Amino acid sequence: MSRRVVITGMGIWSCIGKNKEEVKESLYQGKSGIGLEKERLEYGYRSCLTGIVERPKLKGVIDRRLRVGLSEEAEYAYMAAKEAFEDANVSDEYLKENEVGIIFGNDSSAKAVVEAHEIMKNKKDSALIGSGSIFQSMNSTVNMNLSTIFHLRGINMTVSAACASGSHSIGLAYLLIKLGLQDMVLAGGAQETNHYSMSSFDALGTFSTRMDDPQKSSRPFDKDRDGLIPSGGAAALLLEEYEHAIARGANILCEVAGYGFSSNGAGISQPSEEGSFIAMQRAIADAGISADDIDYVNAHATSTPQGDMYEAMALDRIFNNKKALISSTKSMTGHECWMAGASEIVYSIIMMQNNFVAPNINLDEPCDAAKNLNLARVTTDRSVDIVLSNSFGFGGTNSALVIKKINNPNFAGEI
Repeated sequence: MSRRVVITGMGIWSCIGKNKEEVKESLYQGKSGIGLEKERLEYGYRSCLTGIVERPKLKGVIDRRLRVGLSEEAEYAYMAAKEAFEDANVSDEYLKENEVGIIFGNDSSAKAVVEAHEIMKNKKDSALIGSGSIFQSMNSTVNMNLSTIFHLRGINMTVSAACASGSHSIGLAYLLIKLGLQDMVLAGGAQETNHYSMSSFDALGTFSTRMDDPQKSSRPFDKDRDGLIPSGGAAALLLEEYEHAIARGANILCEVAGYGFSSNGAGISQPSEEGSFIAMQRAIADAGISADDIDYVNAHATSTPQGDMYEAMALDRIFNNKKALISSTKSMTGHECWMAGASEIVYSIIMMQNNFVAPNINLDEPCDAAKNLNLARVTTDRSVDIVLSNSFGFGGTNSALVIKKINNPNFAGEI
């Protein structure tokens, strides 16, 4: 069995906006969400650059018994999921009466672990940790909380695949629906932003230290880039079988047409031109298209010297002399890590719905490997019908997704 898979709802909570409308404006205006968190320097970081993500206020929104188990990233994910279900016109009654699954990407939950450790070290009494700590500290914190709050009774699992987690979550949901094992799955990614979560990244020297001008610090493909900027939040997408969506009169945002993956099988933090190339080629082949058909590529490009170079080399092999515009929305958002593969699908759908390509800001001069790429340096008004989105992560995990507009009576237009 092979069924078509569409997206009927999406939600976002990020440093460039707390909903789809705010994010659309930021993308179109090329607005950065990067700032400084001085607490990081006091804690011992080399760099205090980060995406500035507002914590949602959930008191009075969610019952206290449910709030106690929410980690920071689960709070973000709740807001994104709530928006996605509302966008898809899926009510609480519908969720109680129908089987809906959840697959979310998340690869850390540092704050609850550190806080529990401090209580044990200082007080020597586990009873003081609190009943919610275990539900906040596990990597599956997002799934276990959202499945409870939204009454989700289908597939329920967390994907921990570094910075490809969100993308693989969408890919796996797509496969389950395509094979007839589920009709509807909430997929996405979430990333905590507290200072505990990123100290080990900082220790690797992977962060930009361009703290004099935060909004110009994230510079994907630029020859003067000096590292990534950590960021976070959450993104959620409701994937649904096409006929199922049509039958309930859902607004269809786009079709998930292809999923490709690979593993580099080399150094644990070493990016790979070949691994990137294979994932992209598999996604394109799965979608039954060619590189000539693609209008836009949302690159993984995080603003690190090596990562951007190897991806640019792979992109050049596929898109040299092709029409596709290429940009990295991380120039505005920083690297949203575990959520990035999901949030960048949301960003791409927003561009698709509103007929523009967001700019790769802070690109003064492309590095040598990117000189032949058709990089979007400014906002470009144009039709965007087919998108390829890349996500790569530590351990050599690579994921690529293809989404496309489809002609149907329930197609959703501009936001």
